[in-house]
Parts: sequence; C-alpha cells; structure tokens
Amino acid sequence: MNRRLFLQAVGGAVTVASLPPVRGRVMAAEIPNLAVASGRPKLIPRFADGRDWFFQKRFGMFIHWGLYSILGWHEQHQWRARVPREEYVKLQQRWNPVKFNPDEWLDQMEKAGMKYVCLTTKHHDGFCLWDTKQTKYNTMNTPYSKDVLRMLSDACHRRGVPLCLYYSIVDWNQPNYPNQGRHHELQPQPGDQPDMGKYMEFLKEQVRELCTNYGEISGFWWDMNVDKETHLDRSINDMIRKLQPKAVINNRGFDEGDFGTPERDYENGGEDAMCFARLTEACQSVGTESWGYKSDEDYYTDRHLMRSIDKYLSRDANYLLNVGPTGEGVIPPVAVAILNRVGAWYNAVKESYENVVPATHLTDNRNIMITRRDNTMYVHLHRDPTSETVKLRPIDVAPRKATILNTGKPVEFAVTFAPTDHLDQKPFLRLRKLPVNEMANTVLIVKLEFDDLTAIENMHNKALDKDDIRKR
Repeated sequence: MNRRLFLQAVGGAVTVASLPPVRGRVMAAEIPNLAVASGRPKLIPRFADGRDWFFQKRFGMFIHWGLYSILGWHEQHQWRARVPREEYVKLQQRWNPVKFNPDEWLDQMEKAGMKYVCLTTKHHDGFCLWDTKQTKYNTMNTPYSKDVLRMLSDACHRRGVPLCLYYSIVDWNQPNYPNQGRHHELQPQPGDQPDMGKYMEFLKEQVRELCTNYGEISGFWWDMNVDKETHLDRSINDMIRKLQPKAVINNRGFDEGDFGTPERDYENGGEDAMCFARLTEACQSVGTESWGYKSDEDYYTDRHLMRSIDKYLSRDANYLLNVGPTGEGVIPPVAVAILNRVGAWYNAVKESYENVVPATHLTDNRNIMITRRDNTMYVHLHRDPTSETVKLRPIDVAPRKATILNTGKPVEFAVTFAPTDHLDQKPFLRLRKLPVNEMANTVLIVKLEFDDLTAIENMHNKALDKDDIRKR
C-alpha cells in the first residue's frame, strides 16, 4: 500500500480529485463464471460458440401469454380452478388479441434495459401461439387467425433481439399426454388416450417446427414434468442444438441443459453464495399471484424486484423478469409502470453488471455483493443497509474515487481504525454517509475506482494460503 495514502487514511477521510472513470474492456472469453469454494474462485469456461450471447445480454423479458389471459386470473386457471377440459377449450373461440403489437412489447423491453425476450409458445393448457400442424388447438383456428410467434419473431429479427421459446412438457389438451393428476396435471378427462410414446412424437414434431420455421432461435426454455421413461432422451435437445446451434437450453427438459433456473424466491439455499457453480438464469414475475395476466394482481414492490435482480446479476447470473399481457395483447399499465421504474434504476447502474466478474470474496462483509472490472469495484447493497456506513474489511486501501452509481454523486470514504476493529488493530476501508434513508426504495451501488486492485487480490490470496497451512 502507498505509505502516504495510508497515513492520510488513518487520520480520516481521504479527499480525492475527480478523475474520469476507468473504462477497461474485458472480452467475453476472459470473464469466468465463478463458484467460490473455501474463498477461492473456481473458473467455469464460456461456451466459446454462438451461445455466448447469453453472457453479454444478461437481463431479459419473460412473457406469459395465452388463452388464460382472457380470464385474467392465472396461467394455470384450468388446473387451479378445476375447469373441465370441455369447458376450457371454448376460450379458443374468444382468442382475438386485436391490440397485440410486438414492436410495442419490444419498445417496452428495451426501455427497461432488457436485451432478450422469452415467450410461452405453449403453456400447460396446450394452446399453441404458432401455426403448428400437430394440433388444431392453436392461434390460427381462432377469430384472430394470426401466427403470434411469427409476428414476434419477425420483429425480434428485424431489431436484433434474441428470441427464446418457452415450451411446456405437460399438456392438458393433447389426448396422448398421460394426465394422471400428478404435479401440475389434470385428472383423467373424457377422450383421453394416454400414450407417452405417441405424445413424445407429437412433442418432437412441435419442437422441430419451432426450431425450423421461425429463423434464428436463441434459447429453448422447457417447463414442467418429464416422464421417468423419457427423461434421458437426449435426442430432443440434440435436435435443438443441431437446428439452432446458438440456442441455450435450460435444465427443465430432457437432459441437464446449459443453465439452471431458480424461480421467484423459492430457492434460498444459495442466498449467501458468492457465485453459482453453474450457469444460472433466475426468473421472477412483477406480480405475486400469477405469471399470466391477473386483473386484480398483487404486485411486488420495486425494491423487492431490484434486490432480486441485483443479487443474481452481481453473481454472474442472468435474469428474466416476467409480465403477463391482457387477452387483447397489451401489457397492463401497472406492469408497464413497474418496468419503467425498475428500468430507470437498472439503466443507471447496468455498468456494474456488464463485462464484470464477481468479486465478493474480497471482503468478509456478507451483507453486500461486489463485482469488478479491471481496477474498478462495484459495491452492491442488495440487502437492507443497517447503517449509513459500509465497511469493506479486510480491504485497507483507499480508492481514488467513489461514486453512487445510481445518481453520480460522490461518496465519502475513509481508511481508519474504528473501535469495532480493536481485535484486528488495523484500519479498514469504510464508505460513509450513504443516502440509505433518502434512497430506501432502491438498491444502491457504489463505484470504487482504484489505481491498482492487484494488492487487494494478493492480500486475499495470502490470507487463504495462511489458512490452508493452518489446516494441514
């Protein structure tokens, strides 16, 4: 550490001149997906092929849309409300989303800072949003009589937006799917002809259509049950990879896929993990009750959504934030307002997620996350701050500049020996007088620009080496 800077820091806050931010660029192949074990990063390589778009476009829009949107209650209305199939299918003749404009969806997506989109081409109810030849239960045989997926895919390709396709393995309409009342399945219905072999042929042909007729597809998002007899049928994902080599595939289908899919806040086991052991894409909806349109939805707070987004993106994961358009094809005004507010925050702080590596291991403060690019460090306050000060123990080096990324305002900092550090008898870096009360409804991110972060990394490695020696 620079001795003069150290002596200044011990005496109080360090005053630094305003300097331009560091704009170092890290190539995709150099950015590892880290899983920290015993404090040591373990590198997971990128794909080194066309799927690497996934690492560059980290924030996406999930869209749950289908017949259930007409009723405005839940995307699983048929199952949760115990509606007989013969009654539910009548919705097909009410499908007429005359206000659907894919460019308006993409405009909203881009305004919120999102870079890709994932559409439910077929949810559990079996209704298909494309011109499939495998069933008449699709958008072409409705008053609307238009290929929804064609409209969206054309808009995405024209605008250079990666398009991912959601597909439910469960099917409450196809007579060969063995609905047996299991998890997310209907009870047996009149007209059922359960035959998993025939259903799998139906599924494969639908997947072939989706991967053949709509240009470049960037991802395939499986959902729901995989029959025990078919869960090892890797030929299905192999077909996707052959037809669409740039498509990433999730882990809910017929093999382990390319990435994991934590949903909402159900999986808390990795809440304190500094990084993920594998590629991850979290998903969350703006509403608490439904992924599809709900007319009287109970919406999450902005703060909750921002915290959720931050705690994943700062750990090198991707994030899908979902909206459910109405039966007319319009994203509800309340959802639009949420996207606008979340987007305003995200666009202000997105540099802390782009071309960075997770670096939370550099501090023992587990109430924050850290990302890093070259000699710039970003401190993410993804949990409710307990005070106006954030201590970055054991870092004892002052940055040359500290800024609240949300607002661009400077942050007071100091390297001082505080009373609570008496056991260490050392000074540590503190970020002071943060506007935690004034900005309580957001996630604060502080940008720290150092002359050289190598010393901090070396200090961390030496501490680990000493710990390893003690354990031997």
